[in-house]
Amino acid sequence: MVGAGLTTLIWDLRCLQSIARWSRQHWAKSKGREISDEVNTDHLSWPRPSTTPDATISSWPHRSLEKPLPRLPRNSVSSSLPGLEDDGQRVNTISVPLSKFAIMPGSTEPSLTSLPARTPLPIATVSTFPSLIPWRLGTIFLVLFALSFLAVVLLRALLPGVVPRAFSLFSSLYLAGTIIFGGGPVVIPLLREYIVTPGWVSPRDFLLGLAIIQAFPGPNFNFAVYLGALATKGTPVPSFVGALIAFVAIFTPGLVIMLGFLGLWKTLQGRAWFQAILRGVNAAAVGLVFTAVYKLWEIGLVGRDGASGGGAPLGGDAWLVFITAAAFVGGKWFGVNAPVAILLGGVGGITRWAVVVR
Repeated sequence: MVGAGLTTLIWDLRCLQSIARWSRQHWAKSKGREISDEVNTDHLSWPRPSTTPDATISSWPHRSLEKPLPRLPRNSVSSSLPGLEDDGQRVNTISVPLSKFAIMPGSTEPSLTSLPARTPLPIATVSTFPSLIPWRLGTIFLVLFALSFLAVVLLRALLPGVVPRAFSLFSSLYLAGTIIFGGGPVVIPLLREYIVTPGWVSPRDFLLGLAIIQAFPGPNFNFAVYLGALATKGTPVPSFVGALIAFVAIFTPGLVIMLGFLGLWKTLQGRAWFQAILRGVNAAAVGLVFTAVYKLWEIGLVGRDGASGGGAPLGGDAWLVFITAAAFVGGKWFGVNAPVAILLGGVGGITRWAVVVR
């Protein structure tokens, strides 16, 4: 995410183009210096213009102003520049259309002071996000959260086998809630790594709980509550306490960071560099969502008796591939709602079980 933000910032601010332009200018200057050193101009004599007060342009060696400018239509005001006559002929003329001036009543001369006042253009108003929290308080929230995150990570790394499972569960989900970008699907592979890999929850229970969570409304972060209840099973900590620990750990980082940026948003929202970083973060988040969906595809098939272990790819079953494709096409082009697609997927699974498995 940091790399994506910095890449977009460098691209939007045209830093690489500025570096290339500076390199070309520096190379051209150095090349010109080398050429000027090689050329000896001592034998050349250039005429200099007169410095007397009555000197005119005609005293210069190049008479580029002797060529008259093209004539404009009659409805124009022509005035010769003072002091630029040569042999009684004007050497330069400025012609301005009369439509650019306003003529006072009873006068044939244009007047610059009589120009009509222009109507000011409407200024677009930019709606700003309401600053509910002062920026100082927001900064304090962010600093306190950074300190707490650092303390949790250090304790988790230095005391892996000493701290109880309840703290390990809290630290794992606190870390997951902090580093997750891109929405709910991204958190699923990370939760599997933090909860299933240590052996707190079996892969089959993980995938079954994921299927149940997807069938209900709400964010995927609710899945952490289910995992917290199972992770504390067989420990002195009750299951409902484990669910509460998981709930607090997974939701606290996002809430605190959001509160902190509410105080800074009014100051940062108009900065070009900040908007560039946000565009890069959004693009990287979309890539992470695709990665999470692919990982779920690779472990989405669950066996009846747990023989599939950590899950098998859905591509190994043609019927499940058809259900997946039908859900995608229905949601993309036919406006099928997510709850309806999930119910139809359940019906498809029961149909397969009744026809093939049983």
